[in-house]
Amino acid sequence: MNNFFKSVMCSNNLYKRKIMKKITTIILLAILGLTINSMGQTNTIKVLFLGNSYTSVNNLPQMIANVAKSTGDTIVFDSNTPGGCTLMQHSTNPTSLAKIASENWDFVVLQEQSQYPSFPIAQVEAEVFPYAKLLDSIINRHNACTETVFYMTWGRKNGDTQNCASWPPVCTYNGMDSLLNLRYRMMADSNNAILSPVGEVWKYIRNNFPSIELYQTDESHPSVAGSYAAACCFYTTFLRKDPTLITFNSTLSPGEAANIRTATKLIVYDSLMKWHIGEYDPHADFTYTDLDSGNIAFINHSLHATSYFWEFGDGNFSQLSNPTHFYSMEGNELVKLFAYNCSLSDSSEQTITITYSAIKEQNPPCLKLFPNPTSSSVTLYANSNFFGSSFMIFNFFGEIVMKGKIRAAETSIDLKKFSSGVYIIRINDRSNSALKVIKK
Repeated sequence: MNNFFKSVMCSNNLYKRKIMKKITTIILLAILGLTINSMGQTNTIKVLFLGNSYTSVNNLPQMIANVAKSTGDTIVFDSNTPGGCTLMQHSTNPTSLAKIASENWDFVVLQEQSQYPSFPIAQVEAEVFPYAKLLDSIINRHNACTETVFYMTWGRKNGDTQNCASWPPVCTYNGMDSLLNLRYRMMADSNNAILSPVGEVWKYIRNNFPSIELYQTDESHPSVAGSYAAACCFYTTFLRKDPTLITFNSTLSPGEAANIRTATKLIVYDSLMKWHIGEYDPHADFTYTDLDSGNIAFINHSLHATSYFWEFGDGNFSQLSNPTHFYSMEGNELVKLFAYNCSLSDSSEQTITITYSAIKEQNPPCLKLFPNPTSSSVTLYANSNFFGSSFMIFNFFGEIVMKGKIRAAETSIDLKKFSSGVYIIRINDRSNSALKVIKK
């Protein structure tokens, strides 16, 4: 065939192969209903808030929505926040339970009564932790894709004077705040949940921007500035975006709002994994083992994924967790693994080299196979030097699957019953010749 036409045909086949790969990928992803959620783009998320007055004062959920709107994002929310309500009470509250079941929420925020987590550990283990776990299990039972977010609150401005006499560690802001910080971390850790570290942001603001008043006159509930700090923190927690992008200032001066956003960036955005933000996203990773003769076993090491999609680089695909794939040709292929969990995904790719090395092909010019590849039989063409020589056919495991003799210049070998794959025909003579044949 003219080399020009060979080149054109090869180019056309390559083009078709690329197009088919793209089309197949799109079709399979559509069938699976899988999408990639890019946190860098605009988003619409649904959030349920279960808490008490620390959430309801200054309408924190609406303030979070206003903050998000300023960067082009949308937060749809609902809440149940009776004054002083505990997680224990929320766990049996008909309104709270109905709201959990009312939507497929992206996030459900749990905020404990402002003092309870700072109480003695025995009391917290009896009255707080079990109900945090119960609510988290209820949330996940309704929708496994919903993420629980614990709302870390703050120590009172001058400590908990109400409980100071019976529990001295809460007599100061630092003492109470450190206990709240620790207990909320414990709740998040034990439930594989996200933590919105509002109390940590407040602490940074108190230490670095002391002119910003975070408290109301009761030295407990948040001022507008305090709620704004919480809103910036939740914005970063939900959307994983830099809070300095926010342009909504509420009723604060531009300088106050900017300082709060800076504090949130330093505490939350610059250390997302510290607060488990993104820790439970799918993470794609794989290795592979060459089984020889074009057969590659892929070993999936992905984390937090529920479904997978493989592109093997040769136009073939798989949804298995740990597939084995046969390559009909030697060479290099770019293999991609997509790992999915709910609306999130991650990908990993490696270039692999395919060789048929179990039984080396040693093909002298006096031996030919045609057609190759074949779907039925193949003809072995040999000169008279090979007449009378026996041959054996090996599969890719090195097992003998057929024996025969070369009796003439043309020997027909029936491969109809063979499964698709690569086989080696070895000639038993002094040359120990071996030829590769591909059964389609």
